[in-house]
Amino acid sequence: MTSEHHPPENLPALTGTAHPAVPVAADELTDEAARLVWEGLAENTRLAYAHDWSTYLRWATKAGRDPIPASAATLANYVAHLAATPTAKGTPHSPASIDRALGCILHVHKRAHLPKPNTEDARLALRAYRKQQAKAGRRKKKSPPITIDRLRLMISALPDDTSAGLRDRAALVLGFAMMGRRSEIAALDIGDLTFTENGVSVFVALSKTDKDAHGETVNIGYGSRAETCPVRVLNAWLARLAEHGITSGALLRPVDRHDNIGGVPGPRGGRGQGDRVTGHGINFIVKRAAALAGLPKAGEYSAHGLRAGGATSSAKSGKGLAVIARHGRWAEGSPVVAGYIREVDKWTDNAMGDVGL
Repeated sequence: MTSEHHPPENLPALTGTAHPAVPVAADELTDEAARLVWEGLAENTRLAYAHDWSTYLRWATKAGRDPIPASAATLANYVAHLAATPTAKGTPHSPASIDRALGCILHVHKRAHLPKPNTEDARLALRAYRKQQAKAGRRKKKSPPITIDRLRLMISALPDDTSAGLRDRAALVLGFAMMGRRSEIAALDIGDLTFTENGVSVFVALSKTDKDAHGETVNIGYGSRAETCPVRVLNAWLARLAEHGITSGALLRPVDRHDNIGGVPGPRGGRGQGDRVTGHGINFIVKRAAALAGLPKAGEYSAHGLRAGGATSSAKSGKGLAVIARHGRWAEGSPVVAGYIREVDKWTDNAMGDVGL
């Protein structure tokens, strides 16, 4: 049996207390070093790899295959197994999730200092599965971008006189303006905001592309409309927090159905709640606002739509790839940002735009 801190027993010559997705040779890393190596990965990567590795181990045991070192046939067979097996939700595995599972297995071999397995057959099998999924009409699900017009509708649908409404407005406008990942938005503290005559500077202590946690500062100026101005919306929420004696700690906090704010000292605080909204909580805020605004397919919206919408709206205003990538903390030359710009260009520079149809 595996756990968060102990590797599977059937991994040869591997000991220590690393996570099962990071087995290490006993004479190279101490338990503490192995733990730090594992925690050096991004949190989402750790969670995904932990799931992928345990799933692979169960399959290998049942199929009578050696999980590591993995042969080319083992990897191809595993891809075929995933392609034919529904997920726990009863839906087909996405090609991206299978590709990630292969990446996890390769990562394990690398951490175990083993030769990289031959993945040619597995990749061909995955390519065939992608084609099958495309023919079946299945597409990669994407959160619709929350463009500035959609953001305005969502903000207008939220009350401006309740704690929940003020909190949700702050989450939406800030997420859009900083092109924030949901983990970044949820992790913000009040002390991460610095107000200046030009706007507000937001310190992002941890970011996906900031692997060494140096921290990055995102500058956000005043908006042209009071209801979507990041500075005024944030100040309204901070004023509400200050009314309840909160001047430090988590910026975005749970609010219960009685409009009590989580983490407030004393009997008027939200009961049974922590003092910070989670990433899933940010998603819920987005979906609820989309539903209140009457947006079509409101359930498809997520926190990523704020990030995508901020980038898309910036591209529409004429900002270039480098500027958008730097503001949104994407890696330099990110194909994701290039994709947002291409999507805008498909309409602004459409080949059939001026032909007289």
